Amino acid sequence: MDFFERSLLIHEQLRGKIGVVGKMPIASRDDLSLAYTPGVARPCEVIASDQNKARELTIKRNSVAVVTDGSAVLGLGNIGPHAAIPVMEGKSLLFKEFANIDAWPICLDTQDVDEIVATVRRIAPVFGGINLEDISAPRCFAVEQQLQDIGVPVFHDDQHGTAIVLLAALLNAAKVLERDITQMKVVINGAGAAGTAIARLLRCVGHSPNVCIPVDDVVVCDSKGAIHNSRSDLANYKHELLSYTNRENRRGTLQDMIDGADVFIGVSKGNLLSSDDVSTMATDSIVLAMANPTPEIMPDDARRGGAAVVGTGRSDFPNQINNVLAFPGIFRGALDAGASVISEEMKIAAAHALASATSRPSPERVLPDPLDRSVAPRVAAAVAEAAQRNDS
Repeated sequence: MDFFERSLLIHEQLRGKIGVVGKMPIASRDDLSLAYTPGVARPCEVIASDQNKARELTIKRNSVAVVTDGSAVLGLGNIGPHAAIPVMEGKSLLFKEFANIDAWPICLDTQDVDEIVATVRRIAPVFGGINLEDISAPRCFAVEQQLQDIGVPVFHDDQHGTAIVLLAALLNAAKVLERDITQMKVVINGAGAAGTAIARLLRCVGHSPNVCIPVDDVVVCDSKGAIHNSRSDLANYKHELLSYTNRENRRGTLQDMIDGADVFIGVSKGNLLSSDDVSTMATDSIVLAMANPTPEIMPDDARRGGAAVVGTGRSDFPNQINNVLAFPGIFRGALDAGASVISEEMKIAAAHALASATSRPSPERVLPDPLDRSVAPRVAAAVAEAAQRNDS
């Protein structure tokens, strides 16, 4: 029985992977009076006079909403809010396991940007943070941007979590190969949420030059090949990519673009590259093929083509580029610091903390094991420190 069938079986047995556990007993009338009426009226009055007290007196300080519209779930696409529930449950479970954060799946039956934004604004009072998940581009950009003023951190993990873990992997891969990351030629296949965020992070768009190290050049490809300024079919957000990528305005297929490239980053779909394709890349290339469940190229094929460091999104291969290495610690740090946003400096701090969590990186180990429980506290500490610098 494979992972898919075993997962289906466990979901059938458990009827969901998370539940609510009380923090105090209800064993007497006294307990009931403290937890509910009449005693609960007093904390309500305190919060009514100062809503900031909700962080001290309620679950708000340690709670995150995992919000989706089901439009871009894993590699399954637009499967809707009901079908997205197992993924959001899983995300909530990981928040609890790795950062002791109480998270709730919020699957919205709308894919309208304004309705999503309005709904999140209305539910925000009970949460200390909002994790946006599996919302398709370009709507995800607008949703996240419009929610930056609600007073709690709003973070689209498909964008920034992926980019942060990817940057950590690339930093350590460069260290292993004794390469200068600023001189690398990078090709990203996939111009959705993750691909756009990775390109922005690698080129330091919106990031302080004091904390960010820009990669020399990045070319982004979509299903039609390189994104260049002579294409007439580009959406607005793809046009924006050209302000900081493909500075030589190269044209051609994905295969054309990776010829001579140092790094291939895949956030698209499986089986797009062959060993022969990888053999045209620079010597000792880096291939980070993150499509799930099937990578753009399987690790053995990439290595046969000459890749020196290979990573995927899968847990059954070395160098798993998994967002669980980032989002629990990022939210833990943001919640602990009482941050109202997750700043660009906090994201860079998370990436460097994650990279440093692998003390002796090697070609087979450029990231910590996703199950390493020491990672989230380390990332959290770096993020909280960056948040405090922002406030000072």
